[in-house]
Amino acid sequence: MSACAPPRTEHSPPHATPPPRRRRFRVESADISAAIAVFLIALPLSLGIALATGAPLQAGLVAAAVGGIVAGRIGGCPLQVSGPAAGLTVVTADLIHQYGWRATCGITVLAGLAQLGLGCLKVARGALAVSPAVVHGMLAGIGVTIAVAQLHIVLGGSPDSSVLANLRSLPAQLARLDPAALVMSALTLTLLLAWPRIPDPVGSLLRKVPAALVAVIGATVTAALAGLTLPRVDLPSWRSHALAGLPEGPTLGIIAAVLTTTLVCSVQSLLGAVAVDKLAAGRTGPARVGRSDLDRELLGQGAANIVSGALGGLPVAGVAVRSTANVNSGAVSRNSTMLHGALVVIAALLMVPLLEQIPLASLAALVMAVGIQMVSLNHIRTVTRHREVPVYAATTLGVVCLGVLEGVLLGIAVAVALALHRLTHTRVTHEEKEGVHHLLVRGQLTFLAVPRLSRALHRVPHGTRAVVELDGSFMDHAAYESLQDWRNSHTARGGSAELKDLRTGVRSAGTPSSTVCRCRPWTPWRNHRCDMPTATMSKGAADSTGVSRPDTRELARGISSFQRNTAPLVREELARLAREGQRPSQLFLTCADSRLVTSMITASGPGDLFVVRNVGNLVPPPGQEHADDSVAAAIEYAVDVLGVRSITVCGHSGCGAMQALLAAEPGAAATPLRRWLRYGEPSLERMAGEHPEPPRLAARPVADAVEELSLTNVVQQLAHLRAHESVARALAAGSLELHGMYFHVGEARAYLLGDERDQGDQGVTSVFHEVREDVREGAEVGSSL
Repeated sequence: MSACAPPRTEHSPPHATPPPRRRRFRVESADISAAIAVFLIALPLSLGIALATGAPLQAGLVAAAVGGIVAGRIGGCPLQVSGPAAGLTVVTADLIHQYGWRATCGITVLAGLAQLGLGCLKVARGALAVSPAVVHGMLAGIGVTIAVAQLHIVLGGSPDSSVLANLRSLPAQLARLDPAALVMSALTLTLLLAWPRIPDPVGSLLRKVPAALVAVIGATVTAALAGLTLPRVDLPSWRSHALAGLPEGPTLGIIAAVLTTTLVCSVQSLLGAVAVDKLAAGRTGPARVGRSDLDRELLGQGAANIVSGALGGLPVAGVAVRSTANVNSGAVSRNSTMLHGALVVIAALLMVPLLEQIPLASLAALVMAVGIQMVSLNHIRTVTRHREVPVYAATTLGVVCLGVLEGVLLGIAVAVALALHRLTHTRVTHEEKEGVHHLLVRGQLTFLAVPRLSRALHRVPHGTRAVVELDGSFMDHAAYESLQDWRNSHTARGGSAELKDLRTGVRSAGTPSSTVCRCRPWTPWRNHRCDMPTATMSKGAADSTGVSRPDTRELARGISSFQRNTAPLVREELARLAREGQRPSQLFLTCADSRLVTSMITASGPGDLFVVRNVGNLVPPPGQEHADDSVAAAIEYAVDVLGVRSITVCGHSGCGAMQALLAAEPGAAATPLRRWLRYGEPSLERMAGEHPEPPRLAARPVADAVEELSLTNVVQQLAHLRAHESVARALAAGSLELHGMYFHVGEARAYLLGDERDQGDQGVTSVFHEVREDVREGAEVGSSL
């Protein structure tokens, strides 16, 4: 016996169940197919990015393999594919030009250590605070730099180290074109653009092969068949592969290089993780992965950069093209990312003769196309719509002319200046139309705008009607107090003041005391009605008691409040439910009374309850002539399809349906309500009949006949419920439980049926026990929700 095994005692069972065996490692078929698709894209792109940076071509393969295996295993975004990224091309090329290749590898290691530190400090979310206009501008600037540099290789030459130098030398390069390189580049671009546009049905089959792979293979085969003499991929022996070295040079310069690499790698990876979450959430079918852990993703990227730099690879970051292909190919776990990295290792070791046949002009054309795509028209439209074109333009020009870090800092400075300008330049205009004074406030209302706002408000004469229109998304406390004080003073002097939010269309009128909602944040469920002045009521909108009701704008106001306050809090959970589908554990059948809020009284959330509501919480018995099938259909669907584990029938105090049953006169007209309530007549008969003990509340006597009938109705409807075939079958199998519940609206108390064993026609002896805090400690309550 092992020394670690517990001694066997005489009380041990002779055939104890052995400990569960560890599950064998399995790779889903979807992950295998996704890994192959990503590998076919990553292989040519990795070589092309290495070519664009001026690094050894093997460095691209090292980065792709390490990014797939290390970042894929450790990172917090399982479906994001990491490797050499086009967004790092400019940064890496500058480092190689300034410090040399081995020192650049050392800087990559230091950047990885910095990422590990940031991940441990849990600051990943802070990177998302950078203005999207800055990020889009950075990518656009890098894309322009890549495209201009690779254009020289496409034309048969070699690029300079800066964009401006490449632009100045472009006329001379056009004068000495290399026809063979130009033809191969043109063929690559043609295949790259035409392949996704092949019409169906043939196109749907051909598009399963990545366009980048088709373009490179097509150019390689054409060059080989035509016997063209072109510079091709040169992969030296792995024995001579250069590893990382210590960078030498000014300390501040090295620190700036590390910070630049860290910034670009981190921001691109984190934004890519957020984008992958959105892509995965929009997929149909079952979801296997949750939302990304951004701090863990930063740790994974840091570890990958340390390993890649130490092994002589390019810097690693999350890559949009490969990640998109991974998600769209149906990957369900991080195994696809890791397997793609393993395939890159195999290719780097066994496919060297084939890789060395690829023309460099073809790889350059491929990378140039990627650079052009980084200048996204969709991004430009987005920043234009949000009036952030100056930030985008400043960042793009800064990256092109100065460098990545300098361009990003310039973009951030412009973004801050633009925000301050918007905060301090609020426009307040005043005009009179047909005796009504209109004040239009454009911009953000902060304390800086209070003097201008006050001057405009006090130009409105006393006793007049005023309309203040707000066209901004923010109002601080100082501006709010100033606006409310003026409105209070203006209405006290016989005038009227109406505030209108132009963004939501919500108006408020009258004095602040009668229009401002004083309800607490926890009351939105109450369907409360704050006191509103008659100006916001529909004329003639009153019920039979003469009480005015809010008009339809109340609905719009509620929806606006949900979109503004509640939707951001529940969006993540609802997105998960949209992906996974509904999986409720209970069917909750209750009355349609507007005072019953099922999620509130059961403390449940979206997806927990499958709710059926009708007048009187009735369950029509099966097999009756003209029986209503809607409730039966819901029961069958809940039990047979959703597989709920319990069904609860919930009655309540003051039930209008029970009152109608008690007050019904024989021979009354058969209205739709009366025809429906006939399913409650067995409850009347049960209450009037003789049985050992009527349903009762354990805490106190039954208040009146309506309450007694409500309790009896719960018991009777449970009897109807057991008669349904799907319910009877599930009860017999032991997979379903039935519960009775009674909710007293006025007391906000819930009671659960403690004993609902069927006594046949002699009735049911049942007691409804009040649910208290000690239910969790084992109080004698027959069932709980």
